[in-house]
Amino acid sequence: MTAQSATIIVNILLFARYREITGSGSITLQLRNPTTVGELAKQMLKNYPALVHDASNLVVAVNEEYRDHDFVLQDGDEVALIPPVSGGQSNVLVTDQPLEPESITQLVKTSEHGAVVTFLGNTRNHNDGHKVMYLEYEAYRPMADQKIAEIIEEMKAKWPIGAVAIAHRTGRINIGEESLVVAVGAGHRREAFEATLFAVDRIKEVVPIWKKEFFEGGEIWIGSQDGRGFFDRGVSL
Repeated sequence: MTAQSATIIVNILLFARYREITGSGSITLQLRNPTTVGELAKQMLKNYPALVHDASNLVVAVNEEYRDHDFVLQDGDEVALIPPVSGGQSNVLVTDQPLEPESITQLVKTSEHGAVVTFLGNTRNHNDGHKVMYLEYEAYRPMADQKIAEIIEEMKAKWPIGAVAIAHRTGRINIGEESLVVAVGAGHRREAFEATLFAVDRIKEVVPIWKKEFFEGGEIWIGSQDGRGFFDRGVSL
């Protein structure tokens, strides 16, 4: 039986603003074994305080998968620190973990925003006369992340809004669970509502995330049957 090593070595990848702050695109760290993502985030914030104000807000991917802060790291893991994709306080998250609408909404709440609109796309129990049991979403990563980031840029070009956060689930989504959260902060309510509606429609049009509906007696991919476009899909609301 091999004794467990007292330490692990992980390679940390840094991008955009985080790369500029650290002065490098990658850093190798030796950490105690075991170490969680959250503990790594705290260590990085201690080493580079300008990364974020709160270590809990640091978004981390391990071996190209988003992980929560309880995830335990292994020796040799590749850890990517994910800065806000669209600048400012905008955030993009495509994940197989349950979404947290309140946490996502908090990302866009500031003293400058008189209006905050949050849209939740929930899985309903029926569609087209069928009793729906659950949904499954599949994404083409990292293209899905990039397209959502582009949508945020479109929103900011069309309306005078501030922070935006968009999160989309993948994998199995049970009845009543959120598959999509769009949060928008703006100075006024009209801009916030209009930008949110635009984002939801645009996500269905261009983001490579597909939905399969499982209902009593069968299953079907939703949204690609009408011939209106490769990315034209529906969201069960």
